[in-house]
Amino acid sequence: MRIFILFLFIIVFTAGQSYSQRIKGAVIAGFNATQVDGDEVVGYSKLGFNVGAAVIIPFKKKWSVSLENIFSQKGSHRGEIYVDSLSGSYTLRLNYVEVPVLVHYTDKDIITVGTGFSWGRLVGAKEWEHGYRTETSPEHGPYHKNDFSWLADVRFRIWKRLKFNFRFSYSIAKIRTRIYNNGYSEWERKQYNNVLTFRLLYIFNERISENASQGK
Repeated sequence: MRIFILFLFIIVFTAGQSYSQRIKGAVIAGFNATQVDGDEVVGYSKLGFNVGAAVIIPFKKKWSVSLENIFSQKGSHRGEIYVDSLSGSYTLRLNYVEVPVLVHYTDKDIITVGTGFSWGRLVGAKEWEHGYRTETSPEHGPYHKNDFSWLADVRFRIWKRLKFNFRFSYSIAKIRTRIYNNGYSEWERKQYNNVLTFRLLYIFNERISENASQGK
């Protein structure tokens, strides 16, 4: 994690030295549709908030680096399916404070695409199986306290400085290893956060063309 923080500092400081007069800010609000790959539950069925703020630093005409501070809710959910005497229901809630860093390219002042990485710190964890709460917590596990993810990001200008943002993120390191047992056999699964994010961003201190500001 120390290497990650040092990397952030170098990016922000280097870009800011040459383009500090053009630094932009953003407020962000939206939601995640999430699943945990490897937990035997299928589908982006767990919804959660994705809110925070960002600093955007241009370093060329169409290129920029963004640094965010985000509260992001992830997890997994399955309703009752009843297998024998068990309900089969499952709910996992994982709350993270995340620091995503991305490089973006903007085309014609309308669409922005980017990619990068994120470090997330687990600040909340609750889990229910068959309707009963487990002992899962940030302090006692079994989920790792740090989540490192790869991000792909697309932004569309809606009106003036308001943008719609779609993002895909996936853990590049496992968040948990779990042994499953169905009474006949055992198997091991490594688990990863798999997240679709839909957000609105309002950008401050952004220079935009007349056509872009009018949504043309």
